[in-house]
Amino acid sequence: MNYKPEIKKCGNYFFILLCMFPMGVQAQYVQGGGNDASTPLHLMKPDYVTPYGETTGKSVKAVLDRVFTYLDSVTPMQLINKETKAPVADLSKINTVCIFKPGDFRLISYEWGVTYTGMLEVAAATGDRRYKQYTVNRVNFIGDVVSGYKAIQKANVDATVPVRSVLEPHALDDAGAMAAAMIKAMAAGANTAVVRPMVDNYIRYIMTKEFRLKDGTFARNRPQPNTLWLDDLYMSLPALVQMGKLTHDKRYFVEALKQYRQFAERMFNPENNLYMHGWVQGMDPHPQFHWARANGWALLTKIELLDALPEDYPGRAFIIEQLKKHVAGLAKYQDKTGFWHQLIDRNDSYLETSATAIYAYCIARAINKGWLDAKAYGPMTLLAWNAVSTKVTARGQVEGVCVGTGMGFDPAFYYYRPVNNYAAHGYGPVLLAGAEMYRLLQLHPFKLNDSSVQMGQ
Repeated sequence: MNYKPEIKKCGNYFFILLCMFPMGVQAQYVQGGGNDASTPLHLMKPDYVTPYGETTGKSVKAVLDRVFTYLDSVTPMQLINKETKAPVADLSKINTVCIFKPGDFRLISYEWGVTYTGMLEVAAATGDRRYKQYTVNRVNFIGDVVSGYKAIQKANVDATVPVRSVLEPHALDDAGAMAAAMIKAMAAGANTAVVRPMVDNYIRYIMTKEFRLKDGTFARNRPQPNTLWLDDLYMSLPALVQMGKLTHDKRYFVEALKQYRQFAERMFNPENNLYMHGWVQGMDPHPQFHWARANGWALLTKIELLDALPEDYPGRAFIIEQLKKHVAGLAKYQDKTGFWHQLIDRNDSYLETSATAIYAYCIARAINKGWLDAKAYGPMTLLAWNAVSTKVTARGQVEGVCVGTGMGFDPAFYYYRPVNNYAAHGYGPVLLAGAEMYRLLQLHPFKLNDSSVQMGQ
């Protein structure tokens, strides 16, 4: 019976040999020759598509820095003469032949309102002042340009000016995200003298000029008359509650909560806890397409409301309840890669980056604020960020982002919307998600147990 020591010796050699292989190779080798008696099979490393259990604050910041470096280099803060291309150094001499120096993205758009807010959040989370200065400097620059063009437009209302969407907003897209970002920028040090008049003009448009249904709900007359767009929750309500916070005037809080309730009554589906993208008055039935980014705007709106509303405001409990329902609905549809699909509940639609980044930000912030349980939602949020980080290129561009999208009533419209690295909708959400994940890793560090991510309080 002297064969037992030989088997033991052979087993030791096998273990040493196993340790010499990379983990991915170990998994393949064990499948070919190991068994439960000779090998700790539960320690085999799964072949994850998305990085798993490896996230650090340093790695998050590295992704954010790539995005910052790219955006800072491709969003010039300058006017030029559109005919000669010469820079306009003296803003007191601007005229109707001046334009913003072209870059990869516009400085004035709802997408860039999100980006300005994202920059401020990264600065607050990491202490890196470059991000704050990005927003403050550009918001001040826009204010200076707008101030210069006011006199020109007053003399000639039909004059061609590059800041017409600021001087004369014609949609919530023009007003809401930019106004909210500008109010936050003033709190971060932007020049109130030139920024506040822009904010007041935006808010005046939202409160008094935007088209509404008979009950006062913000609406559009496209693609059908009397249409609600879920996107418009974000294009209006964060600006209103930020204005309420700035002025201490509670009528802005009242309006924001009323709008949210009236949108939710029509567009929130309690059976799956998701929102439809559009609602059309008189349409029966309402086709329910749960477009991912629109659900992101709705989720982000709830976070913005909770961030700005006073702690004792009577509407907070309702918003927190809605937040919990919405996140529970989203959690059921997260893909194994960490992403969500373009149409959330249709897993044969493509995986989309901007919505996943918005969800990662919102859920992480809700955890950090104590509105959601870290143990329940922390791991999925970390996975979502890890997925998003794989879509940030070495240059700092964001891949896999659906381009601007109207409203459709058939699946093909959503399934085949293009994706593009220059879709501006992806950059603000990635900045927001990275900032909040940086905080989450500090407040709720994770550990691995049997290779699974576990988060505590």
